[in-house]
This record gives sequence, C-alpha cells and structure tokens, in this order.
Amino acid sequence: MHGNPMNIPPLSIAAAKAALIEQYADTTLRRRASMLWGPRGVGKSSVVRQVAAHFGVPLIDLRLTTIEPVDIRGAIYADNAQGKTVWFPPEFLPGADQPAGILFLDELTAADQRLQISAYSLILDRRVGHYALPDGWQVIAAGNASFHGAVSHDMGTALADRMFHFNVQTTIDAFLAHALASNFAPEVMAYLKVRPDKLDDTQAQLAADHLVGASPRGWEDISNVLKSGLSETAQRVFVQGRIGAANAAEFFGVLRELQDSVDVVRLLAAERGDETAALLPRTLDGLYGMVYGLLAASSDSQALARALEIVEQLPDTRAEGALPLREAQTLAMELLMQRALENGLEATVIDSASYRRYSERRRKEGAS
Repeated sequence: MHGNPMNIPPLSIAAAKAALIEQYADTTLRRRASMLWGPRGVGKSSVVRQVAAHFGVPLIDLRLTTIEPVDIRGAIYADNAQGKTVWFPPEFLPGADQPAGILFLDELTAADQRLQISAYSLILDRRVGHYALPDGWQVIAAGNASFHGAVSHDMGTALADRMFHFNVQTTIDAFLAHALASNFAPEVMAYLKVRPDKLDDTQAQLAADHLVGASPRGWEDISNVLKSGLSETAQRVFVQGRIGAANAAEFFGVLRELQDSVDVVRLLAAERGDETAALLPRTLDGLYGMVYGLLAASSDSQALARALEIVEQLPDTRAEGALPLREAQTLAMELLMQRALENGLEATVIDSASYRRYSERRRKEGAS
C-alpha cells in the first residue's frame, strides 16, 4: 500500500472513543453518522459499546453480514382500509419509546450491496421506507478497507461525504493499556512490549498469502489460552491455530526464556540486596517479563510493597549487554502506582521507602 489512500490521519482507538463521546454529547453533531475504519481486532465494536455505556443509552448492534435487505426495510402488507400496501418496520429499530441511543451498523463495507442500499438510507436520510430514526439517535458504522485484507466493497463518494471518518489504527501503548485493564497474561504483554511489530502482522500475512496471522483480537485469545491451564501441548496447538506457525514458534521461544530467567515467586520471597540482585533478569525479554509478572502478582499490600523494592533494585541487574534499565524501572513504577490506585492500595506506595527514594532521584534528575 503506497501513501494513505484514505486521506485520513491515523487515530488510536482511545482517541476515537473520546471523539465519539464528544460527538454524542452534541445534539447537532449526533445527527451526522460516523464511520470507523480499521483492521480486524482493533476494537471498533467494543469502543462503540463503551460509548453507549458511558451515556447509559441503548445500543442496537446490527451485524450487516448476518441479515437480509428485507430485515432492515421490514415487511409489507395490504391495508384494506387504506387500499394500499404498507411497510411494517423491523422490531429491532428504535421506536418513539426510545428517544436516544446508538445504532451501530457493523461490517458495513462487507455487507451485500443490496443490503448496503437499505443501510445507506439510515445513514444518509436517517430513515428507511416510512420509518424515521428518532432525533436523539446516533448512527455509527464500522468496516474494513480493501487494504486491510478483509472482504470489502467500495464506498461511493456520495455516501462518504455524509459521514465523519475515523482511520483507527493499532498502537502498542493503547493495546498494552487495554491488556493491563483486562488482566492479560503477563507473558503476552512482555512479548509485545519487546516486539510491538508482532501486534498486527496483517500486511505480512497478506504478502505471504497466509490465512492466519497475528492481530490484537488474536493476542487476547492467546492470553486466555495461557491462563486456561491447558497442557503445553494443547497450548501450542491453540496458539499456532490462532496466530500462525511462525509467530507461535517465536512466541514460545520467548516464553521458554521467560520461564527460565524470570521467577517472580522467588523474587518476591528473596531478601533485599544481593539475593534479589542475583535473581534479576539479564535479557530484554526477561526484563519486561519481570515487570509484567510483578504487576500481575501485586494484588495485595504485602506483594506490592515487595514489588516496589525489587523495581528499585533494577539498576543492580548484572546483564551481559546494555539494557534499558531506567526505562523499565520508570515503566514498572508507573504501572504499579496505577494498579495501586485501581485496588485502593495507594497508601502502600506512599509509605514505601523504595518508592520515595525513586521519586527523589527522579526529581533530582529532572532538576539537573
């Protein structure tokens, strides 16, 4: 793909969510439809659900690839009193008793073109047949462009000109924030922190003409596999079947290294000083594996306080080559503070001598 055929700057899913929230809050802008473009698994559907939940309004989610054109237009019947045929609108479209909400037309570009005509009527005119969408409803559509590697029909300029467009792209920082909030397996987060290019390899997958490749949705499934308690043999089968053989081979290679070099349980039980220093990881994979492993283990005040002590000692790592120890230390401290705030353990961080010394050093470095 050369250049930017969409002529829209890329946007993170978090930024798209924030914009949609502001759009819905404005009653004038709410009447103009928005279109979320983006690759598979980037979170287009989930962010629309989150916007509806933010306002506490109903969400009607229409997967356009699973319905027929008549499902939107409704059924026709003969009204003998009027001497006319009349359309009954479908029950899933909102009536007057639901004055506000979000109508989500998912997989718009993949739908049958006959169905798109009916969907376009809702987008362009906010009506289909004799049915009119209530004024308080917002229409949001989502789909893939052809260069995303999915089935896609071109969108005409007449329709495109009636919508706000969001070019949603995957960013590793946004994904890791989502992964943390969703309690992903720490091994997945550590792997993607070191190899962010593996988050979504759609373009490489298409170039190699492979059916299966890595995607954000796929890594969520991999996390669930690792947390499921399956045997190692079964894990390999499921991981290969979700992200492809080559990706799985590299991932399991890193997983073995993490298992060999990072023992979070021993670290948490070790004494401060030399005993802890001897257990600190000496590779990049191990370094971030330890960070996310400690984060997962810091579910109570005692574990959190000990994790802060371990992170303070990171500069003592006896690595053979250069490692981003200060960067990893800063990341770990920030994540541990975030986890503490989420779990009501902020007092543990504030009372931690390790965290105070770290903060004081950061303050002096900033002042110098």
